[in-house]
Amino acid sequence: LKQGDCQIVPVYWYGHSALWKTIVDPFGILEKLSVKSNISLVPFVGRWWWPLGPAKRVPVLIAFGEPVVFPANPEHTKPSKETVDEYHAKMINEFRNVFDTHKAAYGWPNKRLVVV
Repeated sequence: LKQGDCQIVPVYWYGHSALWKTIVDPFGILEKLSVKSNISLVPFVGRWWWPLGPAKRVPVLIAFGEPVVFPANPEHTKPSKETVDEYHAKMINEFRNVFDTHKAAYGWPNKRLVVV
């Protein structure tokens, strides 16, 4: 928003989270290491339980939404909190539109997108 005059296209990937399985650390060791190193350490396995292995064979659908257009800001001034909130709401709304429009095509007619 500081520079402005750009478009951001919301994209949603259906099935992406099923390509690999993440391993949960029951002792919290990876969580402590992640906090200390300031990176997220998440081990995952693919097909045949290979670490970092090939992805599982699941269908994936990529859906594109309408671009959210950000206005030009020739002075490069910092946008107000209200402006940031307005365009954030537009982005979230467009993500929901993309999800709701294409969810039945992927086989998820009753799923809801929850944004936290």
